[in-house]
Amino acid sequence: MATGARRGTPLTPEEIYSTALRLVDEGGVDALSMRKLAAELKVNPMSLYHHVDSKEALITQICVTMADRLELPPDDGAPWQDQLRMLALAYHTLARTYPTLYAYIHAHHEVIADRSVGIWVVLYRILRAASIPEPDLKRTSDVLHAFVSGFVVAEAQGQVGDAADPAEADRAFDTAIDMIIHGLAGR
Repeated sequence: MATGARRGTPLTPEEIYSTALRLVDEGGVDALSMRKLAAELKVNPMSLYHHVDSKEALITQICVTMADRLELPPDDGAPWQDQLRMLALAYHTLARTYPTLYAYIHAHHEVIADRSVGIWVVLYRILRAASIPEPDLKRTSDVLHAFVSGFVVAEAQGQVGDAADPAEADRAFDTAIDMIIHGLAGR
C-alpha cells in the first residue's frame, strides 16, 4: 500500500473511494480531480495510481461502492411484495443520500450495468418469487428500474410530492411502490 509522505499511514482503497464519493457528492463528478482527492487524503497524487488506473476507473469504482451501500433485502422467505418494497425503499434512500452521484449514474447507467451482482441479483430473485417467467426477467427489471429511476429524478426536480414536506414525498413514493406491486401481482 502506498504511504503518503505527509500522512504516515497506508492509503486504503476504501478510504480513497469513500473520500471520492464525498467529494463527488459535495461538488459533482466534474469537480473531482485526482489532485483534489490526493490533497484531501494528504498524499501525493501519484499515490492514488497504485490503487486506481484513472479518474474514469475511480468514478466507476465509486459508483460500485455507492451501490454496495444499498441495503438489499435478505432471502428470508418474506413475501415477494415485502422484499420488493424493501428493495425499492433502499434504492430510494440511496438516491436521496447521494443525489449528485445518483444523477451521474442515471445518465451513465453503463457504469453499474453488470446484472450478475448486487441489486440485479436480488431484483431477479424477487421477480422469480413473483412468478415472472424467466424470459421476461430482463425486460421486467428494466421497466421497474426505469419506473423507479424516473420517479427519483422527477422527485429531485420537484415534480413529485412537496419538496418542503419530505413526508409527502415518502407517501408519493409509497403510492408508486404500491402501483408496482399491484401491477406485478396482476400479471
